[in-house]
Amino acid sequence: MRLLRAALALLFLSAVCARADERELTIETKGGAIHRFTVELALTPEEMQKGLMYRTELEADRGMLFFYPVCTPASFWMMNTLIPLDMIFIGADGRIVRIAQMTEPESLEIHESGEPVNGVLEVRGGLTERLGVGKGDFVRHPWFGAGGEARCD
Repeated sequence: MRLLRAALALLFLSAVCARADERELTIETKGGAIHRFTVELALTPEEMQKGLMYRTELEADRGMLFFYPVCTPASFWMMNTLIPLDMIFIGADGRIVRIAQMTEPESLEIHESGEPVNGVLEVRGGLTERLGVGKGDFVRHPWFGAGGEARCD
């Protein structure tokens, strides 16, 4: 029994460590600025549905990354989300295809990607404008770009 517990603990630790690099993300602007973030990953349907609901604050260098293994149109709303967010819609190559800025807390307004995307990054509302991040800039993360997991078929 101890051997089984030790093996399960080792398996759990290796899974956590293997994903550590996936919690780091940068945004590279057309002007060459690089902004670093630590992100929470929303991968399961439950995590994606909850997102950043019920949070009362979000640090400027933090965010939540939603990932779709195949390009899909994405739409989000702000029900039960208590803070304004910027929603960054990301294509398979990491390019930002749209940003919904300063989304209204607790609103049922739908914010759509406008085209199929592989991911969405939510950050503190107003941050993209303050940092000069815009459409056409790149999100650098292991899931996007050359050799990444994202794909559009």
